[in-house]
Amino acid sequence: MSEISAKKAKRPLWIAVVGLLLGAVALWGASQLVWFAEFRDGGVRGTVLYTEIGSQRAIALIPLALLALAGTAGLIATGGWPRRVLGVVLAVAGVAAVWIGVAGGSFTGFADGLPVTQMVGARGLAILGGILVAAGGLAAVKGAGRMPRLGAKYSAPSAKRAAKDPETELWEALSEGEDPTATR
Repeated sequence: MSEISAKKAKRPLWIAVVGLLLGAVALWGASQLVWFAEFRDGGVRGTVLYTEIGSQRAIALIPLALLALAGTAGLIATGGWPRRVLGVVLAVAGVAAVWIGVAGGSFTGFADGLPVTQMVGARGLAILGGILVAAGGLAAVKGAGRMPRLGAKYSAPSAKRAAKDPETELWEALSEGEDPTATR
């Protein structure tokens, strides 16, 4: 394989890996931002601002980010059909993250004094993270046959593996308790 074609074969893998890593970071970041805020009666304290961050309001964000992170390692380590199956799982996880970002969200009609920018940004970040994870999964499905596998350059072709060194055969025969010179 020439150097240029080897680089082209690695490109889909790195696109998927970078997409998954950025998606995982975006999902984790979205889980740390405010997703819900409202003013509540605090009794003696008066009206207080009540907020919930993404990990409280949309609890699947952190597990989806961890799945994307683990999927990155899985894409690097596997090849062929396992990589395609993992790509489908990651694409579905990305769609789920987009759904979490869109479902139940309001993008207008906020009261004055609420952290609107953070709430809208958190949902947008979750949507972006979901898109990146889904794109990384789909890139893995599409390029699974062309992407290099972990340790593939160290695996010998089967013809080379079958041919043994005559000297090695002699030592193996001695190790098994046979006399290698008896047949010669």
